[in-house]
Amino acid sequence: MIAIVNYGLGNLGSIFNMLRKIRVMSQITSDPEEIAKAQKIILPGVGHFDRAMERIGQSGLRAVLDQKALREKVPILGICLGMQLLTKNSEEGELPGLGWIPAKTVRFRFPGESNLKIPHMGWNMVQRATPSLLTENFEPEQRFYFVHSYHAQVEEEKYSILKTEYGYFFDSAIQNENIFGVQFHPEKSHRFGMRLFENFAKL
Repeated sequence: MIAIVNYGLGNLGSIFNMLRKIRVMSQITSDPEEIAKAQKIILPGVGHFDRAMERIGQSGLRAVLDQKALREKVPILGICLGMQLLTKNSEEGELPGLGWIPAKTVRFRFPGESNLKIPHMGWNMVQRATPSLLTENFEPEQRFYFVHSYHAQVEEEKYSILKTEYGYFFDSAIQNENIFGVQFHPEKSHRFGMRLFENFAKL
């Protein structure tokens, strides 16, 4: 069973429906006891970094999430803001993140003459960086749907598994052992997102 963590900030229904479409069992839950029994965990997120970390702390979920990620080593997938929470900190806020992946979250910065808009919104291509089971069997031109103003910046390239170009190349998917994060929205990315969720379900 995959637990989709509900801490009040996330596109939960779309993720649940996408998993159901590929015949993968999941449940949306905020119950620490249910999360403790999960074989895999998805940490979604939309909104502000500090608000998300506050919700996780106030809900009592931090302890069980640390247990599952760091000691039991179950596969965990952070999506969008959920990926940013996996890093050490974010320029969007002041609170520390979960710190499970050696990375920080930074805002897009472009030269003054750039006409690129923030947030980065819409479909964009990804390029495989470090090999990963999460990105196995990806098509040569795999694309995903993005909506974000901040992105992860890994401390070492071995933690970057996908890169995307928007003004410059940034880390659009990251991994540290059993912990994965994607900046895009696989639940909004049709067959490309289905493939990623299928790979995650097989881990």
